[in-house]
Amino acid sequence: MANTAREQAKLDRHDALLRAASRLFAAKGFAAASIEEIGAAAGVSGPAVYRHFDGKQGILGALLIGVSEDLVAGGLEVSESPPDADAKMDALIRFHVSFAVRDPDVIRVQDRDVAHLRDEDRARVRALQRTYIDLWIRTLGDIVDADASSLRLRVQACFGLLNSTPHSTRASERSSAGTIRTLESMSRAALLAP
Repeated sequence: MANTAREQAKLDRHDALLRAASRLFAAKGFAAASIEEIGAAAGVSGPAVYRHFDGKQGILGALLIGVSEDLVAGGLEVSESPPDADAKMDALIRFHVSFAVRDPDVIRVQDRDVAHLRDEDRARVRALQRTYIDLWIRTLGDIVDADASSLRLRVQACFGLLNSTPHSTRASERSSAGTIRTLESMSRAALLAP
């Protein structure tokens, strides 16, 4: 939380740099995007980026750790209040569909550039991903009578479906109500398939 206007401006710049990096990494790839381009896209000079991050790997780590933490926190939050397992599963599906249509650039970066993370950042991202997957598996296990490996397969197949959204939909239709309904229905069908 920012206490002063200056602290808020710094947080806003930090967030703007992450959004700019996400767009550039998604469009060009981690290796091709430069610090100068990221800074310019966020409205600051290249050297000013170093006031917020120690380099491109630092930006990539902050981006992918941040989104992984948000998925875990959001998944826990949306799955806490529904009264039964079916409602919890639907809440998790809606939450992840919303993420997939809202942040396609982050999904592209995650798919392509995770190998460029520092070892400790990669380990953190992988641990957070396991936590998020396990949340889905526990919820699904209360609905579907299947062993752990089958539950994991269903959840990961569902993620594959949803995380292909940036590649399988046009930006203009990605957040349409019809696309969202289709993704939610397909996700539920994939998770509950006999």
